Amino acid sequence: MTAASDTTACYVYVIGAACTDGPRTYVGWTLDLDRRLAQHNSGRGARSTRGRLWCLLYAEKYDDRRAAMSREWHLKRDRKLRKLLAATVVTQSGGSPPGKGRSAATNPKTA
Repeated sequence: MTAASDTTACYVYVIGAACTDGPRTYVGWTLDLDRRLAQHNSGRGARSTRGRLWCLLYAEKYDDRRAAMSREWHLKRDRKLRKLLAATVVTQSGGSPPGKGRSAATNPKTA
């Protein structure tokens, strides 16, 4: 039982923001990276991302939602990777909030 929407390419992403109390990361999945990043930056994204400027730090492409959602679950629990990616927020922004652009690192295996 596979719907047509289940075969659409999906993306798992990690976004980062420089905050006064240190860098923050957020992990999610989407069908459209540009649209989703714009939602986070406009305050229409997840509640925990509102009020900050986010930049894309990492993304992976998957052929179906099930695989993307499974990977999202694993990335949310991978504190070591998220901490490493959070360090790039400070490096990219010099400690100030990052820009809205997609100057992100993507997974070279899936890009």
